[in-house]
Amino acid sequence: MREDFDPRQVRSFRFVSAQYADGQASLTYALDDLQLTEMIDFPGAPVVPEGRTLAVERALDMLHWLAGTSYYKASAPAQIEFAGRMPGSEAAELVEQVYEQGLAEFAYVNEIDLSGRIKLPRSDKAAPAQKLDLPRRALVAIGGGKDSLVSIDTLLRREEPFAVAWVGNSELIRRCAERCGRPTLNLRRQIAPELIELNRRGAYNGHVPVTAINSAILVLAALLYGYDEVVFSNESSAGVPTLMDGDKPVNHQWSKGPAFELSFDRWLSDQVAADLRYYSLLRPLSELAVTARFARLENYFDAFSSCNRNFRLSGEKPSSRWCGECPKCHFVFLALAPFLPKPALVQIFGRNLLDASALIPDFEALLEWGADKPFECVGEARESRAALATLAKRAAWSEDAMVAHFSKHILPQLPAEDLDLEALLQLGDRSALPERLQDAFDTPVAPQESAS
Repeated sequence: MREDFDPRQVRSFRFVSAQYADGQASLTYALDDLQLTEMIDFPGAPVVPEGRTLAVERALDMLHWLAGTSYYKASAPAQIEFAGRMPGSEAAELVEQVYEQGLAEFAYVNEIDLSGRIKLPRSDKAAPAQKLDLPRRALVAIGGGKDSLVSIDTLLRREEPFAVAWVGNSELIRRCAERCGRPTLNLRRQIAPELIELNRRGAYNGHVPVTAINSAILVLAALLYGYDEVVFSNESSAGVPTLMDGDKPVNHQWSKGPAFELSFDRWLSDQVAADLRYYSLLRPLSELAVTARFARLENYFDAFSSCNRNFRLSGEKPSSRWCGECPKCHFVFLALAPFLPKPALVQIFGRNLLDASALIPDFEALLEWGADKPFECVGEARESRAALATLAKRAAWSEDAMVAHFSKHILPQLPAEDLDLEALLQLGDRSALPERLQDAFDTPVAPQESAS
């Protein structure tokens, strides 16, 4: 490999091949003549039942195409080619959407215009999917944070049959998964080492729609092991853009949002298996509504973490479950504060993040007060504003640095609708959930005065 790499000189990105055998998928790509192969392990996967062969092939193809975002972004060339199977019209539209919207943050940060660049050739119309008589049980994605634990607790309370699954080798996620008391499935993804080297030598780099990739991995797992649902835990706030680039929305969480969820589920039932569902159980909830429910799950307080620095592929990880420095730590602390006694929250994080004057600019970004919301999986500005307005009324919090600053300089300038925490705890649209689960969150959860 050359000592330097100029991404602008790459002419084409090519999907070379996708193969599955003996519990391992290999996905090969090429940037001009440089091939890169990713491996994904499905431990103990049984032989593919004869009736699922076509469904597995189509799910493997989609995984190949979506995981390709990690490799395409190294140079983002205008030409995209297929050495193997090409997508049908419905699949091509989904993949184009994932590349253009899921890589919007990457394009914004690297000043690359992807508009109209992602155009895929199409194969003939594929035959519709058939029912596969998959076992009635769900494969539930777990990330080690509050959201997936709320989903798992909800399903446990309803005595739903399910297993928990995750991608990667995080011991933190493993500990949370094992505490759930349900079967676990740990899948491994090995990025092509050549990509890491390209990044070192000058390739474009940035955010990829990892939830879309993990969704495709879990769909393939559902077919291999036998599950009829793949369940994620993405809340309503995920669909709100992080910022607007002119008239273009740029959303760090796009593949966690409803647009991807609905398109992916539709493709799945149309083209893979008519009895395989994909949905987010928490879609009717805001981030604050999720934290209100998580605040009751004391069993996980000493194990969970939503700090993304614990889960990154490279770089130094924090010495504890919470770094206390990233936007995710700041938002989760703030979102939990209206619902937990102050000593309990400080014990979880090891310190009071709202009483650190140095963090005031970081919290102002969460409020979108003089700054854009950070590129992170955090809630809407109105959620942060409503949470702080609630804390400003409580003696235990009112003198803390950020709360006092908010009360004096920001609160008087905010409209009343930005301060209504109760409104943010109401349920949203539940129509995408299976009918049997549409009443799962009917019991209201309100902020507790005792949380002061």
